[in-house]
Amino acid sequence: MDSFEINKIIAAVLLVALIVIGIGKISDLAFYVNKPEKSAYKVEIPESDANENKKVQKVIEKVDIKALLAMGDVSHGEKVFKKCAACHLINKGGENKIGPALYGIIGRKVASKEDYKYSKAMAEYNKNWTFEEMNGYLRKPQSYIKGTKMAFAGLRKDKDRASVILYLNQNSDNPLKLP
Repeated sequence: MDSFEINKIIAAVLLVALIVIGIGKISDLAFYVNKPEKSAYKVEIPESDANENKKVQKVIEKVDIKALLAMGDVSHGEKVFKKCAACHLINKGGENKIGPALYGIIGRKVASKEDYKYSKAMAEYNKNWTFEEMNGYLRKPQSYIKGTKMAFAGLRKDKDRASVILYLNQNSDNPLKLP
């Protein structure tokens, strides 16, 4: 096949694309539809249903942390932590990377590493990293502490979260007693 035939094929493909786009634009001009200002159908929601939906959204799921941690395994947590290792170190005296070093994090105050610049949301959180707090945060960090700069989707599986929490707790000078 010589270059002239290739040019004809490319030109034909481009012409078809332009015709399709042009027909769409011309049909929009020819068949103008005047949209009404008000909707023809109005669906009314009773007040009680709207209030119940708001209440359901505000309910925070209580987790039996003892049962959750029973599902975990430290060696599995070490494997799952490899997802976190791109941004965090876990070894004692480890430096901060993109995220702060996590040695001894369970039981420590949130955003308490002096040599790391936390987001405003994390700095204002003012709680300690308990097993429950860490579970909620690891599930979906962006929705647990709104405004955190941690760009991680979270750990959906309960076993993965429990294992990582056990692994984080083990990597400390004073691991917390399990519930």
